[in-house]
Parts: sequence; C-alpha cells; structure tokens
Amino acid sequence: MRAVLILFLTLLLSSCTRIPQPASYAYSEQQKMQAAHHWDVLANDVANQINNQLVRSDFIDKSVFVKTTCGTDAIPCERGETTQFNEGFRDLLITRLVNFGVPTSSDKKISDIEVNYKVQVVYHLSQRPTIPPGLLTALSAAVAVFRHAPGEIQALALAAGLDIANSAAPQNGHYEVIITTSMVTDEKYLFRTSDIYYINDPDFWQYQNSAMGKTIQLVSTVQ
Repeated sequence: MRAVLILFLTLLLSSCTRIPQPASYAYSEQQKMQAAHHWDVLANDVANQINNQLVRSDFIDKSVFVKTTCGTDAIPCERGETTQFNEGFRDLLITRLVNFGVPTSSDKKISDIEVNYKVQVVYHLSQRPTIPPGLLTALSAAVAVFRHAPGEIQALALAAGLDIANSAAPQNGHYEVIITTSMVTDEKYLFRTSDIYYINDPDFWQYQNSAMGKTIQLVSTVQ
C-alpha cells in the first residue's frame, strides 16, 4: 500500500509543469432568472436602492423619470426595438418606485433625474466544465489505496468522492445577463448598480434586443 501511495505522489509531482496551474474561484452562488416574478424582485431591490440614494443625496422631493434604453444609456428604444424584459422591468420598476413614495414622472421634464437601465446578454460557447482535470482519476487512485481498508472506510471515501464530483458539476446553460441600472443628474452618475444572473438558454430572446442589442460571446481556449 505504501509503495502504491509513493508511486502515485511521484507521478503527481513529475506531471507538474513550469507554468502556473489554472485555479477556479472560491465556491459561490449566482441566482437564475426564470420567471417574471424574479424581474419584480429585482425591480423592488433597485427601487429601494434608488429611494435610499435620493434620501442620502437630499433629493427626496425631486422627480425621477425611468427611460427606456436600448444598447446604451443615451439611446432610447425606437418602436419595435424593445424586449419583453425591457418593457416588463420598466413597468415593474416604476410601480415599485411609486410604492416607495418616489416622485416618478410619466413624461420627461428637464428637472427630472433620469433612471437608465440596459441589458447585456453574455453567451458562453464552451461547456465551462467545473471538474478540475484529473480530479476523478485522483479520487479513484485515493480510493484504490484503501482497497484493504475496512468496508466502512471504503464507503466513506467513495461517498466523499461522489459528493465532490456532484458539487463541482452544476448543470448550467450558455447564457447569462448583466442588468445595469443608473441614475444620472447634471451629466454625473448619482447611482449605479449591476446585477448578473443565469437564464435558461431558450429564454435568451426575452433579453436580447433584435435590432440593436449585441451578444457578448465568451469563448474558452482551454482544451
């Protein structure tokens, strides 16, 4: 058994390269948008942040105007260019702002603080595997070392290996969205927030502007 372990460690060390090995980020979670209710949850959170910022900036009585934007903050959507998310999020955000007591204009006035938002669709071409290369082999070798151990230890080692493998391989699609909301007054940002979500692949068209929007494609070069 000791000889097998020494051989395994020797092979592992000899396979090391001179360049730094790629390392993943620490485990984290990212929410997934799958329903209009999730749009409302985001709208409520953004409206709350806007209301708090207006209070902090002593603009509690100043009106805001939520502008429909396509592609960039400065370009309004033309007829037929907006998306289902753009329309739904704007309506939900206005509703939430009104509920918070924020003065909200139905038509833009010069004195209004503009609330802009935009959506970027991010497409990942690769499958983005999260199991490090060689992990299952290493786990198998580690279990093999215990082949003469009591059955309880073998079962524990196998269970641990399966848990690690399952937790490292979430089933994600190819699409994400970046939703950025900002308030602008006197050509300066008074408030800005960006939120990132997973979305279901078949639903990307709800966020993708067909006329002017662009998809950010992230292509992995890792073989």
